Amino acid sequence: TLAAAYASHLRLQREETLFQVRLVADAAQKVLLRPLPHRVRDVEIESLYLAAQEQARIGGDFYEVADTPHGVRLLIGDVRGKGLSAVGAASAVTNCFRENAYDQPDLRAVIRRIQSTVSRYSTSVPADDQIEHFATALIVEIPHGGRHISILNCGHPPPVFLRGGEVQVLEPTLASTPLNLSALLGDHYHVDTTAFLPGDQMLLYTDGVTETRDRAGEFFPLADWTRRHNQATPRELLDRLHADLFHYAGGRLDDDIAALAVRYRNTGVPER
Repeated sequence: TLAAAYASHLRLQREETLFQVRLVADAAQKVLLRPLPHRVRDVEIESLYLAAQEQARIGGDFYEVADTPHGVRLLIGDVRGKGLSAVGAASAVTNCFRENAYDQPDLRAVIRRIQSTVSRYSTSVPADDQIEHFATALIVEIPHGGRHISILNCGHPPPVFLRGGEVQVLEPTLASTPLNLSALLGDHYHVDTTAFLPGDQMLLYTDGVTETRDRAGEFFPLADWTRRHNQATPRELLDRLHADLFHYAGGRLDDDIAALAVRYRNTGVPER
């Protein structure tokens, strides 16, 4: 019938639109999530990005690294919302980080610059999207030759810290405001410091990891999983995480996933 033919036409048109949006968003994310260097001075870095299966659910996950006069600085985060507007907001965040990570000695100053950037970006997009334009973010600073790290966590899932056979979840001691929510929650940022010795490793990730569910609806047990793989190298850790997340989710991911595995090394420490 004419109605059935018209409905079929609309469905095909919608599928084509979603496909084109996905192509553009995929291209944008390939620029956004560029390959990171495997090593910056004494810091080994490996990265992982897994795209959601749904075409319309491409997200705003982001990460970046900068070798600065203040140390190696890493950024990971997630813009709430989906589609091109989320990818655009994530791009604005990473571009701002690349510029200010070099110039600002204080992590709080870096995050305030990023906060301003996200706020400006949010006002430039349609009103229907603005409510979702807040982001979680985590910045880590590893001083050159230092034996400690500084962490500023703006509402992001906490890093998992590995030392030898021990695993610890590094929850922030005080909450810091997520990006683009300072007008509602105030401008509060706290930096935690912890020891980071040769051989120590840290896993940074977006909430797509911990919100992955199995068929029974149970969340992926990241801390327990990490304890079973605490002797893995950074690349091995992420390769196993990739495989185990797909297995846990039954081969289908409902959200984008980004992760960084970081290990502090020097020439006097052998490979594990």
